[in-house]
Amino acid sequence: MKKHCVELPETGQFSPFFLDYLDGKQPLQKFYALPPALESFESAIANKNFSDSTRAVLTSALSRQYANLELADSVAENLKSLAYPDTYTVTTGHQLNLFTGPLYFIYKIISTINLAKNLSKKYPDQHFVPVYWMATEDHDFDEINYFKLDGKKYQWKSAQTGAVGDFELDAEFKRFMKTVDFAPEVFLNAYGTSKTLAEAVRKYVNELFGEQGLLIVDGDDPALKREFLSVIKSDLFEHKPFEKATQTTEELEALGYGGQIFPREINLFYLDKGLRERIERTEKGFGVVNTELRFTAQEMLELVDSHPERFSPNVVLRPLYQEMILPNLAYLGGPSEVVYWLQLKGVFDHFQVPFPVILPRNFALILDKKTQRKMGQLNWSAKDLFTPLEEWKKTFVKAEASMDIGLAKQKEVVASLFEKKGKEAAHLEKTLEDAFEAAKVRSLKIIDQMAGKLRKAEERRLHTQIERACSIHDFIAPGGSPQERVVNMMQFYLAQPDLIRQLSACFDPLDFRMMVLEYES
Repeated sequence: MKKHCVELPETGQFSPFFLDYLDGKQPLQKFYALPPALESFESAIANKNFSDSTRAVLTSALSRQYANLELADSVAENLKSLAYPDTYTVTTGHQLNLFTGPLYFIYKIISTINLAKNLSKKYPDQHFVPVYWMATEDHDFDEINYFKLDGKKYQWKSAQTGAVGDFELDAEFKRFMKTVDFAPEVFLNAYGTSKTLAEAVRKYVNELFGEQGLLIVDGDDPALKREFLSVIKSDLFEHKPFEKATQTTEELEALGYGGQIFPREINLFYLDKGLRERIERTEKGFGVVNTELRFTAQEMLELVDSHPERFSPNVVLRPLYQEMILPNLAYLGGPSEVVYWLQLKGVFDHFQVPFPVILPRNFALILDKKTQRKMGQLNWSAKDLFTPLEEWKKTFVKAEASMDIGLAKQKEVVASLFEKKGKEAAHLEKTLEDAFEAAKVRSLKIIDQMAGKLRKAEERRLHTQIERACSIHDFIAPGGSPQERVVNMMQFYLAQPDLIRQLSACFDPLDFRMMVLEYES
């Protein structure tokens, strides 16, 4: 692939909050521990206090999670290395989207793998393991039950409820799979040999990225949850996460930065088979919304101690949970994720958990040969791809028009005539000046209407070029959204089975620019 880079502000796709963070703007510096730079990791390593006991719990849990999976040598080596105090992780996380969902899912993982490689070169005395955190406990099925390919939406419909990781790949799912028989074997094998969605996702992610040492962590684990007991109790009984996250969010808002997440008094869900619902305070203790489950304070405390796996953290607590059970140094995420992590700095400080280096994932736009050819015909550069279509069309038609379609000179002449004659007529009768002004306005509106007709005529004359531009935008921003947030990886993977290798060669997790990637053959 040939790579071109465009500065993120020039793409028009990112919020001022996100861009100010990357620029290191002074007002935001109190909301993170270390800047997103390679040099930050020396301090991150020094600050990370990860106990031997938690490390033992983690390695034991991962051994169970990988028990029925064939391991690549690099995965086996990384699993083994986690037992040692000089091993650290760098992590990304994502939902269990069907067939990986939008392209940015694999972009997140490749960015994380490449960061681990960069750190290994920079700090050869330590070992760095890339981690994908599976969001198995998420319950928003509608967000993950489809993918889009060649403009078509492929969707699995199911009446199952609760954590999506536990969803069974039942008869309805098998009927859905018949509509995607074109999918690569890596997906057909994973879904065809698994009982649950979580099992299938682990299998295909491991198959796609295992050779590069990626470890897959499922936080829905009783032993791992037990490491989180102190926070669970604080959230339920003291509401400290709510207090601290709210305080930080209000400080950011006072600076003009809107938040992405909204803390609740209790930031835990009750988790059981087919059920993931919020826990709320009641007059007599606690209740689980949309159910008849009720607990006294004592009953809730006993439940936490006996079944910590019943408590599922929401977006306010999930980052803290992750950092408490992993020897983690960095989290890589999308723009919205970067923003909400900064809302949580106060929560981390309260529980005395080191705040990781927060890095954006790599951003990319892939161009096929057909799109490249159309760009050449329009003489477009990579930067031109991010000019809004209507803005480009207006500029292009004006530049290529065979005449002044804006009729600017004509409007100037007409306006001047009415203004001059209006002043002259005012000497005869004062009200005539207003009449001439009204006539001027009507005349200019007529000229504007004619200018519009001229523009439409020129657009029809230039329709071939305009259609090319529209076609390019349909490819790079289907439905008006960036390609990486809509299109599934199979759009390119089916024709280019070495897609991941090619992307890996292009991605630099410390280069915060949009990559425009061209296939060269």
